[in-house]
Amino acid sequence: MSENDIARLVVDGAFKVHNSLGPGLLESAYEHCLAYELVKSGLQVEVQKTLPIVYQSVKLDCGYRIDILVNRKLIIEVKAVDALNDVFFAQLLTYLKLSECKLGLLINFNVVLIKDGIRRVVNNL
Repeated sequence: MSENDIARLVVDGAFKVHNSLGPGLLESAYEHCLAYELVKSGLQVEVQKTLPIVYQSVKLDCGYRIDILVNRKLIIEVKAVDALNDVFFAQLLTYLKLSECKLGLLINFNVVLIKDGIRRVVNNL
């Protein structure tokens, strides 16, 4: 399954979660509900996946965690904020580079229409 196929299923899941819960909850609630929807769709899901960095040939566990890793190909960064800012995009891009994944979705559930809260971020390896 390609990254784009996975992304379509993720967006469908995000719509289901947002339609059911609406805005205003904590990120962790949306994260767990979205993970549940993705597992129901038959995807392999890892929640709060640790992401070490390699610095001068030394693997360091610095406490970085991917919110949701899907099929080991796509990273989802879940937010519940008033607005997405550049730091969130930079964070996701860094996670993509460290994990060598090509595609990530930044999903902000604290919006009236979920379509306005979904952003694709591509790692041009």
